[in-house]
Amino acid sequence: MAELDLGAVRAFVAVVEDRSFSEAAVQLGISQQAISKRIARLESGLGLTLLFRSRNGAALTEDGRAFLPHARALVGLADQAVEALRGRRRALRIDVLDTRLSASVDLVRAFHQATEKADVEIITSNGFRSARGALARGSVDAAFARANGPLDEHLRHVPAYLEPVHLLAGRDHPLAGLREVEVERLAGSTMWMPGNVPGSEWADYYRLLGEAFDIPIDDSGPDFGWEYFVEEIASGGRISLVGLACRLPWNPRVVQIPVVRPAPVYPCSLLFHRQNQHPMLARLVDSVRTGFRPYDPGRQWLPEPDRAAFSQR
Repeated sequence: MAELDLGAVRAFVAVVEDRSFSEAAVQLGISQQAISKRIARLESGLGLTLLFRSRNGAALTEDGRAFLPHARALVGLADQAVEALRGRRRALRIDVLDTRLSASVDLVRAFHQATEKADVEIITSNGFRSARGALARGSVDAAFARANGPLDEHLRHVPAYLEPVHLLAGRDHPLAGLREVEVERLAGSTMWMPGNVPGSEWADYYRLLGEAFDIPIDDSGPDFGWEYFVEEIASGGRISLVGLACRLPWNPRVVQIPVVRPAPVYPCSLLFHRQNQHPMLARLVDSVRTGFRPYDPGRQWLPEPDRAAFSQR
């Protein structure tokens, strides 16, 4: 069975309606040669002659007259389908790891406020591992994640932000009174991070950070959630590392201290599929790209695999 080329069918209908290859070419915005090639391809695929060509224009053959109503129906149905999608207002679906990890959410909120209240929908996931599939399927339009693995050839990413890492400690801890703590002072101190899921991009980041500065990472669980995590830190028995923008449950017995010289920063990218045609996606990408501040090797620390992507806008 012949596979119908919708462009060729549309060319056929245009020629019939205008009775002229040249007029049909003007109507469709293509060359007369392109019209002729489309009609020839259609006739070749069907194994039939649909049009008589003469100096006075084009006329239908008997087969052409039989095909015409179906051709018009095909073109009309295609136009209705496109119009239905154009009229369908769908929110821009943006994947973030956790709404408490608010650096990504803050960027989305700023975009929403600066773009005439753009209709956005926040979706939470388990990071880069699920974002790759969700972007390929089109179930999300964009995702914030640290891209620490191979990307599908159709996926694109731009650097979004570098989030400073802070020490989280109970007020009774010896480091709790410092305004900032040099990363070398953390050498040998075990960081309790029960949320560091094996295979996740953040577990990989903190593994590399630990190896670089001799900081053991304890990812033993179970992970009972943020409230339990903060309560354990408050008890004074454990310390941990968190991002600057992480919205932790408030606890008066817990302090958050910047880690410096150099300051470890967590890299996050905005990922999207190059074939995604959502009308707001390009504006989100531009917004994120414009606000990004590149990696400063004299003041900050990044794992070696992340440095090239985050060194330039």
